[in-house]
Amino acid sequence: MSTNIKIVKLENGDDIVCSFPNDQLPEEHALLRITKPLQIKYIPQLTPGGFRDYVALVKWAAYTSDQVITIPKQKIMTITNATNEMQKSYVNIIKDYGILDKVPEKVQSVDFKRERLSDEQNKEVNEIFDEFDDEDPTVH
Repeated sequence: MSTNIKIVKLENGDDIVCSFPNDQLPEEHALLRITKPLQIKYIPQLTPGGFRDYVALVKWAAYTSDQVITIPKQKIMTITNATNEMQKSYVNIIKDYGILDKVPEKVQSVDFKRERLSDEQNKEVNEIFDEFDDEDPTVH
């Protein structure tokens, strides 16, 4: 795998997996160029063996077609090499980088039809919500 794939930890706590383009700004410049940045999101999951983190990679600079992003060097805490597993995941996901934040056409064109609940259905829904109100607030 390429050693050009890095994990950049920003001072705000974001972990970004990205690659560095060869055409960097001069060393004395305050900005660093990164290519196709994906934010590493840690999502806790409850498994039969207990809690574990599921790692999701999401487009960090969403809603732009830019693939090279500049970030201030002063906002960077560390830069490390990505593991082989992370490199494989990154390479697999960036194949579709240009469409990661686009809403699929099917979702955009769905017409939602509003329907009024019957009195009986409305009563059932209210009973469900009433059950939540009756619970002991110290349990949560």
